[in-house]
Amino acid sequence: MNAFIIGYYAFLIAASCLAAYLGKKQVFLLVFTMTLASFLMGIIGGEKALWAVTIGAGILLLAAGTSYAFREFIVVLLPENGAKVMRTAPLTASFGLFVIMVYAIAGIFSPLIAPFGESEVITQAFAPADETMLLGADQLGRDMFSRIVYGARNTVGIALLATTLAFVLGAFTGLVAATKGGILDQALSRAVDVIMSIPSLIFSLLLLSIFGTSTTVLIIIIAIIFAPRVFRLTRAVAGDVVVMDYIEAARLRGEGMWYLIRKEILPNSKAPLIAEFGLEFCFVFLLVAGLSFLGLGIQPPTADWGSMVRENATLISYGETTPLIPAGAIALLTVSVNFVVDWMLYRSSGLKD
Repeated sequence: MNAFIIGYYAFLIAASCLAAYLGKKQVFLLVFTMTLASFLMGIIGGEKALWAVTIGAGILLLAAGTSYAFREFIVVLLPENGAKVMRTAPLTASFGLFVIMVYAIAGIFSPLIAPFGESEVITQAFAPADETMLLGADQLGRDMFSRIVYGARNTVGIALLATTLAFVLGAFTGLVAATKGGILDQALSRAVDVIMSIPSLIFSLLLLSIFGTSTTVLIIIIAIIFAPRVFRLTRAVAGDVVVMDYIEAARLRGEGMWYLIRKEILPNSKAPLIAEFGLEFCFVFLLVAGLSFLGLGIQPPTADWGSMVRENATLISYGETTPLIPAGAIALLTVSVNFVVDWMLYRSSGLKD
């Protein structure tokens, strides 16, 4: 038994005893559970398993510290009301906001951050990383780091545009259908049923093969595919609102449909719609990356995370993890957006602990 293993268990046991002495029950349960799990993992996996646990715990502590520091930074910058709201944000939401900010900076300032051009060939295929190429080169000799940075602009930007268009179409038609009712409601609902009955991936592949794979066509097709989901939720939420007494009172005052939607229905439906926008973005983002992986999404030489995984997948056979970096970027943004959406939904819906 070497010094690392002795120090590892000594630290966990000491931390458990200190937490118990200070009366921190949750901390004690967490640390002592980790101690028991470490004993089991040490028996099965040996020192390598303990190193993996140590590295994982270190990454979690680093993420928690970064989230806390970023939250305090935002609190200092915001005015009093905004600072009060941000001070109550959980660390998960702070982490999500931090990741979103980093992605936004990378996308907006990608020409300044990337050391090379988006499709610039600078070396031989699959050249290893060096002082000028942090992640090495891809199958054509282009800088992987530069293409990942540009991918933040292309992949995220297209997903955001498609989500916004889908949300506008779905929310607008859903509010109109719930407010007007009758034949219009039935017609829109049946059209939505037809679109939703077709699997989104198959539907998108079919439409892209017919109309082409340009960026404009891609955004419109994805918006058409995901707008019915927004329509269904908006219609259901607005349908519960339009039967309220204050809606009937507004109608008796002679208020028109657009007034009811803007002033009465939409403000009282914002909580689930906020959550739906974040969820829609995640689904659209994953679909864009998936279509690019299949070769029908964002087309070369435009940098895109999904196509980068496909183009460099052969490196995995040689023990290289470079193709996993764009896949990790996709997963990280998806999780971060969900963290922020959960917090916004919690605040908007008035939930209490």
